[in-house]
Amino acid sequence: MITLFARVALGIAFLSIVGCQSTTGKTAGQTMDDSTITAAVQAKLSSDRISNFSRVDVDTERGVVTLNGVVKSTDQKTRVAELARAVNGVKSVNNNLQIQQP
Repeated sequence: MITLFARVALGIAFLSIVGCQSTTGKTAGQTMDDSTITAAVQAKLSSDRISNFSRVDVDTERGVVTLNGVVKSTDQKTRVAELARAVNGVKSVNNNLQIQQP
């Protein structure tokens, strides 16, 4: 009886994992990695002492970080991309940041 229950539970767990992968196209591990990368980039931006990057949104898909939002200068746009690239696991950075008009 217990082994039947264990088999059913394992089957349900397996189907849940496969189901998650089929809806997003990513495995559970990839989803966790992307979330970890996003959090690490956000933390790096928040802790930067030079600038305030609170208007920058960070999204990660399969290790590719996409930056959206507004910064004050070209230097800040470059700095945000550099900080994102420095995070472990980042494969590339799409820098879609806009420079705020004076």
